[in-house]
Amino acid sequence: MVHVKTIEDLKKIKEEFGKRIQVSGKNFDPEKVVQIKVGLGTSGIASGAKEVMNFLRDELEKRNIEALVTQTGDMGYSYAEPTIEVKLPGQPAVVFGKVNIKKADEIIERYIKNGELIDGILPTNYMTI
Repeated sequence: MVHVKTIEDLKKIKEEFGKRIQVSGKNFDPEKVVQIKVGLGTSGIASGAKEVMNFLRDELEKRNIEALVTQTGDMGYSYAEPTIEVKLPGQPAVVFGKVNIKKADEIIERYIKNGELIDGILPTNYMTI
């Protein structure tokens, strides 16, 4: 665990964090790229959400799909974990449940690349802030 003792420590953490959130060193408009939020609450982690997030990051990069993959807390779908929210540019967000590696691959190929609706969409029960 990092301990912040000085303002310089805090500035260093901020700088390192800023480097990590850059996408391929490019400036980008988040509204023009695919945005994916992976639910990493306790039940999400226990059901394999970290592996799904790593798979999504790796595969989207391999397939040259510009996307921003981030983590979020519990989305309220404990019965359907792991869950991910996918927002295509100009479209409302869609939440998928019971996402394993195979389902994540299908989401990339069919939903993200082709805009095709697929099984596994959950009803939205929350508001994005």
